[in-house]
Amino acid sequence: MKELDAKDRDILGILSKEARIPLKTLAGRIGLSRSATSERVAALEKSGVIRGYRADIGQMDSNLVSAFLMVTLVSTPSMGVLDQLARYSEVRRVSSVTGQLDLMVEVEVPSIDRLNTLRDIIATHPSVQDLTTLIVLRRDIERRE
Repeated sequence: MKELDAKDRDILGILSKEARIPLKTLAGRIGLSRSATSERVAALEKSGVIRGYRADIGQMDSNLVSAFLMVTLVSTPSMGVLDQLARYSEVRRVSSVTGQLDLMVEVEVPSIDRLNTLRDIIATHPSVQDLTTLIVLRRDIERRE
């Protein structure tokens, strides 16, 4: 894959906040034609920089259980695990991290039973070496943009 230039980074910045933005609007914002913007987005998708588009749903129920799953992989990267995680709407955020862990997975589930089920599904993936669960008791500080 070619190195990302400023226009590519602009596209990614806008799409990360507005995944459903019309292509014409995106093109106008970055100062390229619609066809040039379309080609760049297609190239970013083909190269794997853009792996998909999603709806970011806010918390709908205050009775949700929030947890962090700390995942250690057999080897990195493991697109198979990321693909599996992307299938579950309860997975809110996945971050690759440094140190002994490989992934921090933030989930919101309706119950402890569902947390256990989701945890078991992820833990049995062949690429997962270890998984530790931390349940969020309360959010003391939370900032949104």
